[in-house]
Amino acid sequence: MKLSYFPGCSLESTAKEYDMSARSVCKALGMELVELEDWVCCGATSAHSTNHTLSITLPAKNIALAQELGSDLAVPCSACYNVLKKTDYTLRNDENMRGKTEQITGFKYSGEINILSLLEAVVTKVGVKSIAKSVKKPLQGLNVVCYYGCLLVRPPEVTQFDNRENPESLDNIINSLGARAIPWAYKTDCCGASLSLTSADIVQKMVGRLMDAAKEAGANAIVTACPLCQSNLEMRRQKGDTGIPAFYFTELIGLALDLPDTGRWFKLHLVDPLPLLNSLSLAR
Repeated sequence: MKLSYFPGCSLESTAKEYDMSARSVCKALGMELVELEDWVCCGATSAHSTNHTLSITLPAKNIALAQELGSDLAVPCSACYNVLKKTDYTLRNDENMRGKTEQITGFKYSGEINILSLLEAVVTKVGVKSIAKSVKKPLQGLNVVCYYGCLLVRPPEVTQFDNRENPESLDNIINSLGARAIPWAYKTDCCGASLSLTSADIVQKMVGRLMDAAKEAGANAIVTACPLCQSNLEMRRQKGDTGIPAFYFTELIGLALDLPDTGRWFKLHLVDPLPLLNSLSLAR
């Protein structure tokens, strides 16, 4: 099974462990990721606020590359996914903008390529049952709250995620790994996103609320599918709070599959997850 793959800027830098674990896990699950050749930044947090046309044409360039490959596009970063999904929605539904974008980018939009978050791709292309069958080291003792954030589920008419208020796909994966996904009311709350760069104090309060809620729910870990969320959950928590590590979902799949390079991923975390994993005899 082959998918085109758009890593985006974060996975080339601050979220390198997400990229490494995504590639390793997808290979182990029989899903080939083909990185788009000469992909460009999708515009993410800035293009939409400076130039609307640019905010469409930048991600459209990447959709054109995926269309050229003829494979659905898997996007690990929630921010990139949201931008690409909204662009695809615009190209499908706005004839004038589609024509303008095609003229600027020089490609004819076919609408044959689906934009999938990596989480969606793993669930729909591999399946939770297949993941469960691949588990070699069940993650017993790991009590996890699943944090989807806001960009995977909003706007719902565009992303069409499994449930806008109470998504369950990530919970299902976590349970399939032998860990326990704990219900909580903050699955889709915002972490502050890129506001972290300009108003760190506000984001620290938002993240603090999330971490307090996770502890209250009885979690010893939090898992996400977004590099911006993961970064804020590590960087903007209250000073000295190292109790609950924040994992990418691909890292936990890799851990349960007993892949050999998990240690490399965990070394890149700002909040060391190894004390928890060692206490549960889960570290490799």
